[in-house]
Amino acid sequence: MRTLGRYIAGEVIKGSLIAVLILLALLNFFTFADELGDLGRGNYSLASIVQYLMLTSPRNFYELMPSAALIGSLVTLGALANNRELVAMQAAGLSRLRIIMSVLAGGMILVFISLGVGEYIAPVAERAAQTLKATALQKQIASRTKYGFWVRDGDVFINIRQIERPESLGDINIFKLSGMQKLHSVTHAEKAVYDGERWRLDDILESRFQANGVVTEQKAYADWSSVLAPNLLNAFVISPENLSAYELARYIAYLKENGQQSAYVELAFWGRIVNPAVTLVMLLVAAPFVLPVRREVGMGQRIVVGVIIGLGFYLFDRTFGHLGLIYEMNPIFAASFPTLLALTGALVAIFRLRLA
Repeated sequence: MRTLGRYIAGEVIKGSLIAVLILLALLNFFTFADELGDLGRGNYSLASIVQYLMLTSPRNFYELMPSAALIGSLVTLGALANNRELVAMQAAGLSRLRIIMSVLAGGMILVFISLGVGEYIAPVAERAAQTLKATALQKQIASRTKYGFWVRDGDVFINIRQIERPESLGDINIFKLSGMQKLHSVTHAEKAVYDGERWRLDDILESRFQANGVVTEQKAYADWSSVLAPNLLNAFVISPENLSAYELARYIAYLKENGQQSAYVELAFWGRIVNPAVTLVMLLVAAPFVLPVRREVGMGQRIVVGVIIGLGFYLFDRTFGHLGLIYEMNPIFAASFPTLLALTGALVAIFRLRLA
C-alpha cells in the first residue's frame, strides 16, 4: 500500500510541476509581449526584458502553485482513473481515503517547494526586477545604502534619506559637480513633493562653492527640474508583494509603533500564511472530480474545469481581500475566508463519496 501511495503522490507532484511550468511559460509570454511596448525606452533592451522575466518568475511560480496543483492533480489523477488504475488500486485494498491522503502527501512536498521559493527567492528577485526595469527606463544610476537612496543624473548626485511614498520625499541632499568634476553646489531640502509634472522642494538651504568663498542661500520653496521619476522610487518603497512573511511581520510592528495604518500589510502577511493551505485545498477540490471514475470525461474537460475553478478562486480571493480593506474586516478573516469556503465545499463533496 505504501508503494501505491508513493506512486500517487509522485504522479501528483510531477503533474503539478509540469502544470506550473506551462502556466509560467504562458504568463511570461504575455508579459514579454506587454514589455515590448517599453522596448527602446532609456536603456531598456531585449536583454533587459529577458532578465526582468527571469527575475519575476519566482514570484509568479509561487502565486501559480495552487492553480497548478489543481490542474495537475485533475489531469494526472484523471488519467489514472481513465486507465482504470484507481479501480485496480481500490480492488487491491487501497481505500479512497488513502488515495486522498496520498494526494495530500504529495501536496505537502509542493508546499515546501513553494514556501522555499516564495520566502527566500521571490522577494529578493522581485525587488531586483523592479530596480532593473525602473533604472533602465529612466537611464539613471540608482542604489540603496544604509545612508539612504542614491541616484546619479549626469553631474548631479541625489541622496534621499526618507521615502514616505514615491511622490513625497524627505531629507534630500543634492550634490552638483562642475564641468571639471569639482563640487559646484550642495542643496539640502527638508521635503520634496511631486505634483504630476515637476518636483517642488520645501525648506531649502543651498551652498554654492565659488572662487572667493561659499555663498549660502535659504528659500522657502523652489521648483526642482529633475528627471528623477516617482516610478523609479517605487522599486525602493516597501511593497508587501516584495517581502517575505518575516519581513512583513517586522514591517507591521514598525507601522504600529509609529501609529501608521497597517491593514494592507497585515492582509498581505496573513495571505502569505494561508497560501500554503490553498495548495492543499485545491488538491482536495480535485478529488471529487476524479474518484468517481468516468471514462467519458477527457483530459481537455478536466483542464477546463481546473482553469475555471482556479481562476474563479483567484478572482474571488483578490476581490474579497480588497473588500476586507474597504470595510475594515479582520485581516485574518479577509485572508482566510475564501480558502475556508473552498475547503468546506471540497469536504462536503468528499464526504458524499463512499471513502471506504
